[in-house]
Amino acid sequence: MKAVILAAGKGTRMGSLTEDMPKVMLPVVNKPILEHIIITLKEAGIIDFLIVVGYCKEKIKDYFGDGSGFGVNIEYIWQKDQKGTADAIGAARKWIGNRNLYRTGDERFLVTNGDVLASGYDIKKLCNTKGDLVLAARKVENPEEYGIIYVKGRRIEKIIEKPKKPENDLANAGIYIFKPSIFDAIDNTKPSPRGEYEITDSIQFQIDAGKDVRYSLLEKWQDIGFPWHLLEANESTMGDAGISDIRGEIEPYATLKGDVAVGEGTIIRNGAYITGPVIIGNNCDIGPNCYIRPSTSIGDGVKIGNGVEVKNSIVMKGTHIGHLSYVGDSIIGEDCNFGAGTKVANLRHDGRTVLVKLGGKKFDSRRRKLGVIMGNNVHTGINSMINVGAVVKSGANIAPGEFVK
Repeated sequence: MKAVILAAGKGTRMGSLTEDMPKVMLPVVNKPILEHIIITLKEAGIIDFLIVVGYCKEKIKDYFGDGSGFGVNIEYIWQKDQKGTADAIGAARKWIGNRNLYRTGDERFLVTNGDVLASGYDIKKLCNTKGDLVLAARKVENPEEYGIIYVKGRRIEKIIEKPKKPENDLANAGIYIFKPSIFDAIDNTKPSPRGEYEITDSIQFQIDAGKDVRYSLLEKWQDIGFPWHLLEANESTMGDAGISDIRGEIEPYATLKGDVAVGEGTIIRNGAYITGPVIIGNNCDIGPNCYIRPSTSIGDGVKIGNGVEVKNSIVMKGTHIGHLSYVGDSIIGEDCNFGAGTKVANLRHDGRTVLVKLGGKKFDSRRRKLGVIMGNNVHTGINSMINVGAVVKSGANIAPGEFVK
């Protein structure tokens, strides 16, 4: 079986994180989301990939190349105009039609959104489910935000996108098994009210045509639609990995507890106290006398200074967090520089969930703790203060003592 990965979109709901980076290249445990997807599908026996690219496509192609470095075969197709998921899948028609790709004799192929993570076990179960078309499904707490599927036994009877009054909590998880007949359905798909060609409409066309459309329930699934989902994916992936791998230098009076990975060329200085799970990349300078708390991932070339505390955060490559600073429940972009004493608040005083403004609209993160969402190349001055749920654009300069909200 072969796989098509939809990776053309920008990810506008990720705020400043995707100003110059496609969402699929954002890091989870120091690896792009897309790399996690490819590795998982490879574990399920899939080695031939077509990646549908668009926004910042060169960053994807430069990183993955032809796939040989990852033990797979990768080809690319450019979706110049993002006209919806059905249009993106339709772009794969000629590649799917290449019979030389069907080494297993199964003409079915897998399609996944480039922003959903599942386990290898679930992917294998999905691939082994019989039917003309199979959807991965997952029970969700907020069904009004997803496409909800209505079933009878193991068969799907209809799909409704983001129903105002959902009758169940079984959501379309964004991973599919198709036969080439899906392309005929795509040809008969009309634009949705928002002007896009939706694959769920194509699937409904096949249901109405009497096709055997089934679902496979996922045990593990993470949809990365908003920045805080990136934190959740980082936390859950790191917890599942259980990696302890020390390749750098640990000075005598540094303390590492639990699962901690330290990359080559990295030095952990005396007095640093690190509680896993934590992953630290290559050529980092950590400490002295700092505290790195669980579920934190630190990219290559990062410096963490004296008296700094970092908790449950993603710190991307090349960033420097100066002494006497605090960062909690935050996502920090590449090549940022924190002036001494920069503090990030991560808890509302009233204990309510944190609201985040993205694209002029406020969203409820449903998290009591959420710090800053910061783009690349941001500089803060000494004693800068950043309030809960703040979104800082790439290239911003925050003055000494300035309060950002």
